[in-house]
Parts: sequence; C-alpha cells; structure tokens
Amino acid sequence: MSELKSDYTEIIVIRHSETDWNADGRIQGQLDVDLNDVGMQQGAALAARLSKETKISAVYSSDLKRAFVTAEIIAQCCGMLVPVKDPDLRERHMGDLHGIVFNEADKIKPEAHKAFVSLKRDQEIPGGGGSRNQIYDRCTSALHRIAKKHRGERVVVVTHGATIEQIHRRGSSNGMSSGKVLNTSVNVFHLSEEDKWSIISWGDVSHLDGVDNGQVPSC
Repeated sequence: MSELKSDYTEIIVIRHSETDWNADGRIQGQLDVDLNDVGMQQGAALAARLSKETKISAVYSSDLKRAFVTAEIIAQCCGMLVPVKDPDLRERHMGDLHGIVFNEADKIKPEAHKAFVSLKRDQEIPGGGGSRNQIYDRCTSALHRIAKKHRGERVVVVTHGATIEQIHRRGSSNGMSSGKVLNTSVNVFHLSEEDKWSIISWGDVSHLDGVDNGQVPSC
C-alpha cells in the first residue's frame, strides 16, 4: 500500500448501490429511494475491497439515503469512519421526470424528456429540474473543497450517476462522455494543489464478480 504524495488528493468517486428503481429503469433524481437487497450486497462487496486497499481518511456522501447508506457500509469497513453528508453531491433534479420509467418518458412527459436529452448545457427540466451546468458547478465545487481539505490523503465520495458524469467531464482532458456509470463503480481521480484533475481509473466493478452468486466477501 503506497503512500500518497502531499501535493494531491486521491478521491475515489463511487456511484451508490442498486435500488429497485435502478433495476426497473425508473428515474430517481432527487427522490429518496432505499437500496434493495442486491444493493446491500454490492455495498458489502465494495466495502470489503476498499478495506484491503490504501487507508481511507474520510468518506463523503450525497445526503440522499441510497448514497448515504452505501457510504455507511464503506465507512464501517474502513476504520469505523463517520460519513459526512454534502448536499452538493446530490443527483440532478429531474423535475417532471421524477418517478417515471425512462423508456416511457418521451410519451408521458414529452417536454421534460426533450429538455433532458437536449445538448444545451443550460437547459433546465420542466417541473423545477436542474441543468447540466448547475450540477457541474455544484459537484465540482464540492470535490474541490474536499480535495483542498485532504491533501496527501485518500478519500471516498459516494454520489450519483449524473453527478459522476459531470465530474468525469471536469477530469477528462477532451471532455468525452463517461459512458454508463454502473452501481458501485470505482472511479479514481487525483486533484492537485494547482486544481489539475486527472482520471487514474474508471468504471471498475470487479468487486461485484461474486455478488450474483451470493458470494459476498467480508471486511
């Protein structure tokens, strides 16, 4: 387990474990949905993995419970840490699309769906929904604060799919799409004192290999 250099922070950005709404393809946004049984197993497998890697100094999480419960599972395995809630790590507000199965959204809420798929980054979603620029600003500001506080340390941030897409945009040198962000995927960033962001690894879900067969390792 190598020591980190003091001029950057290693941030492990993780999407929360699975919920029934994830499994159904239903849009959660900022609605507060519980993890399902598979999600609890995914969290345990992820926590066991992280507990065997370089020491984690802190765990931060969105205040939505699907993220925070995932963070609690990790924190228990990694030195009994207490997760810190940060509302700036929340999912995008999805407005009129909340609670709708995504594949039906264009028929049920066509205007909201049109706004969601728009390429305009300042496009808000009808019904109080946010824009991509809004989520980009708040989540990248949150990571900047966390990095500044934990120079030379390794920390975990548990958040949401759309949030991670915007974090990827900030870290990517060419602004390319992150692709689909899977539940409990591990995405490692280095944030330097000069506010330079680097993506070290992306989309690792190797810890889930045994979950479908009920083989969940312990801490």
